[in-house]
Amino acid sequence: MGEELETSSTATTVEIFYRGKRVASHARSFVAYHHSTVHEHMPKSHQAHLEWTPSRLIHWGETVGQATAQLIHTILESKPHPEMGYRACLGILRLGKSYSHPRLEAACRRALERQACSYPSVRSILQRGLDRQPSSTPEPERSSPQHENLRGRDYYDSPSKLVQ
Repeated sequence: MGEELETSSTATTVEIFYRGKRVASHARSFVAYHHSTVHEHMPKSHQAHLEWTPSRLIHWGETVGQATAQLIHTILESKPHPEMGYRACLGILRLGKSYSHPRLEAACRRALERQACSYPSVRSILQRGLDRQPSSTPEPERSSPQHENLRGRDYYDSPSKLVQ
């Protein structure tokens, strides 16, 4: 960790050197804004993540509840590559070990309502006990606008107002 490396690149190859010794060689990629990684060069923890799929993480979320599954889906969809959201999703699922599944589900529901779809948000909701409080999201009003040309229900219920 924290070691200095040297690189050498040609039109077709990128080579990595450590203290003058070549430690890696990759075919050069010309795909803009896209990384290319050789599986064997990834850290072991990242290699393990390759065995997982977004659907597997969402399924694990479903074992807690629909809001948890939806939150995981939202996090994975928000990333350019779903794998970039794996740590956050695994962290959220791990919160189920410290807190009960019903509390985690309530916290995920609250995070979704507030569009605070992240591991730190869910952890904060649980730590502060906000998952146990009623939702403060106001119900939308369903009243009609006030206007002098609106007659209302009473106008139509009265037989004397009907036009013949």
